[in-house]
Amino acid sequence: MKKSVPYRPPHQQRWEWLNRDIQWLIISRAVRSIGQGYLGIILPLYLVALGYNAIALGTMFTIGAIVSAGLTLLISILADLSSRKLFVIIFSLLTAIASVVFVLTTNFAVLVIVAAIGTLAQNAGAGGIGGGPVYPAQQALITDFTKPQSRTVVFSAFSFVSTLVTTIGSLLASVPDILLHDFGFTRVASYRPLFLLTGVLALLAALTTLPVQERHRQKNGSWRSRLLPRESRGVIGKLAITNLLNGMGVGFFAPFVSYWFYTRFGEGPTQIGLLFAAVNLGSALPYLIAPRLARILGVVRAVIAIRALGVVSLAALPFMPNFPIAAGLYFIRMTLQRASIPLRQSYTMGVVAESERSSAAGLSNLPSQIATAASPLMAGYIFENISLELPFEIGTVLQLLNLITFWGFFRNAPLPEEVDRLKRQPATAVPRRGQEIEASPRHPAP
Repeated sequence: MKKSVPYRPPHQQRWEWLNRDIQWLIISRAVRSIGQGYLGIILPLYLVALGYNAIALGTMFTIGAIVSAGLTLLISILADLSSRKLFVIIFSLLTAIASVVFVLTTNFAVLVIVAAIGTLAQNAGAGGIGGGPVYPAQQALITDFTKPQSRTVVFSAFSFVSTLVTTIGSLLASVPDILLHDFGFTRVASYRPLFLLTGVLALLAALTTLPVQERHRQKNGSWRSRLLPRESRGVIGKLAITNLLNGMGVGFFAPFVSYWFYTRFGEGPTQIGLLFAAVNLGSALPYLIAPRLARILGVVRAVIAIRALGVVSLAALPFMPNFPIAAGLYFIRMTLQRASIPLRQSYTMGVVAESERSSAAGLSNLPSQIATAASPLMAGYIFENISLELPFEIGTVLQLLNLITFWGFFRNAPLPEEVDRLKRQPATAVPRRGQEIEASPRHPAP
């Protein structure tokens, strides 16, 4: 006899994904996002205040990216074999410690080391909402508490909340100007309270992760099997290639956005912070629209459409004549780019084996981080000695190649739940030639 399912009103069904563990993970992500909102703004300007140039900035970003890549690989492998939650907590504690040490010295070598270990230099760009090397573990942990049909909605919700909270952090970037002009702080000293605040927020992020009740799952295999996952090897390789191009392109311009606005237009942390706050607020709406767009176009086509518009805006950005116009175009580019993030996250988690999610998330993004490690050093030299525009154009070409390869690899590989939806369509809904549905690593084609 079939068991009856209690009726739930539609409004309850829409929110059934928001369980207790997801709530705690959202809180933890939100707390950490406050610090990420201003770090991408103040860290480059702090180093400039200490007397370092664009080449020094590139060196810090490069070394930070190399260390981050190594940590990502380590965490991706071990998180699937042990506890994903544990690594989220450990990473937050490392950030807290690094933030405190960062304000106690002006020695460049020490600054580079602690910024790398605490991934303080990995929050470049508007608001810097990236999760650092621990994000593969967090991404898999989120998926553990999410049903497949709700996964894109959940990742969009995380990005939406993180973006709104990051706006607060972006506004806090005005604190150094307030301390400088109203309280008599020196320029260098005016930045340090925000680094200390980063440590406090990272500690709170660790504490708010503790209540998450990580579910028991099968943890078969060794670290070697995680380094080369068997079930998801093919799709991980394809994702790695696309992410390699994306990371290389982003590394040419994203870490230097604050520096570029400061050097090109003479704008300080307050004006740049307001711009990044506007970007974060503007990104909130696309996060809500992204799941609907994915249902209409499919995740792959939605990603391509959004990022193609972002590539066009990036190509035009360095040629804008003044700060208001450049800020407006940067606003458009970042809101478009942000909307595609939860879609790609959901796609990655949907096409790999459940037991390999942390490994897949980390290994597929590892080439991106390695490429990002190489780009800033070259970009720093170009910014300092050749051109303020060329790094953006190099990044544009690489981002375009990323779109082409992503489309080539995945245009015929929809998510499993998208395959199921197509199977439920009437028989007259026949795919057009060249649009046949291929199998995912875990699901055969219909």
